[in-house]
Amino acid sequence: MPAFDLPLTELERHRPDIEEPADFDAFWLNTLKEAGRADPLVSVRPVETGLRLTRTWDVTFRGFAGAPVRAWFSRPAGGGEPLPAVVEFAGYGRGRGLPHERLTWVNAGYAHLLMDNRGQGDQYGCGGETPDPHTGAPGGPGPAVRGLLAPEEYHYRRLITDAVRAVSAVRGLPGVDAGRTVAVGNSQGGGVALAVAGLVPDLAGVLVTAPLLCGIRRALDLTDAGPYGEIAAYLSVHRGAERDAWRTLSYVEGVSFARRAQAPAHFGVGLRDVVCPPSGVYAAFNRYGELAGADPRREIHAYPFNGHEGGDAVHVRRQLDWVAGVLAP
Repeated sequence: MPAFDLPLTELERHRPDIEEPADFDAFWLNTLKEAGRADPLVSVRPVETGLRLTRTWDVTFRGFAGAPVRAWFSRPAGGGEPLPAVVEFAGYGRGRGLPHERLTWVNAGYAHLLMDNRGQGDQYGCGGETPDPHTGAPGGPGPAVRGLLAPEEYHYRRLITDAVRAVSAVRGLPGVDAGRTVAVGNSQGGGVALAVAGLVPDLAGVLVTAPLLCGIRRALDLTDAGPYGEIAAYLSVHRGAERDAWRTLSYVEGVSFARRAQAPAHFGVGLRDVVCPPSGVYAAFNRYGELAGADPRREIHAYPFNGHEGGDAVHVRRQLDWVAGVLAP
């Protein structure tokens, strides 16, 4: 796919106005207040993985509406000192998979929590184990359109709430330095990590790669790929539902979360990405922290000839170096 979005010089200045609902903050405050009435952790069970250098636990915590959400929690074997924690959010259609699939952060010496995606896990990877019991609202079968016509019923309200609760859950686990918690995600996971950064004021850092849900209205004009294509397909059948859909999507717009974020941030983007167009990534990056009352440390790495894969392993190495600096005592 050739470059199709704005030129890099324009992307670096791209700060679009976002239609933000007046009750955006109240909506999320009330949502998280309701979810936070109970302690997050439900169970923590050790599991045998066949890995001698990593210890893993099967964690269940309370997410949106108290519903159980599964996660893998891993840390290097040996030693009981509190470790910084990396909370990772998976991409669209993925679940938490198997515990030995994602070992980068554990091998780097961190505690690692990988959250399952409620109601997802059937498109890629090795599946998930967290159902989404709140799927009765109008909307299509894919997660991106479940409950699309009402913000209270939308799938991403539930998923983002789960993600905030995942941070609370990992901070309650033994051997975790709760004051040094980082959120990480790619694609849908990047959009969720960015939302967490906007809702959890005391994160130590956030790493966002090719985030979904950023510059949503422009993305829907640019691409039919991936989750945005599901939304477009739904609206092509449900003609006249656009107004309700735009209203719902405005409550999960990544740029709005980015404006409220305070943590240091590390972004990555492929300039030929048709799944999560780069203009949305730059919109979030350029407006990051503008409501935080400070100017958070942030950086972005662009890969001109890459698509949704971005910088791949090259970018992961940059992330490792950056996190080591952010989490240094």
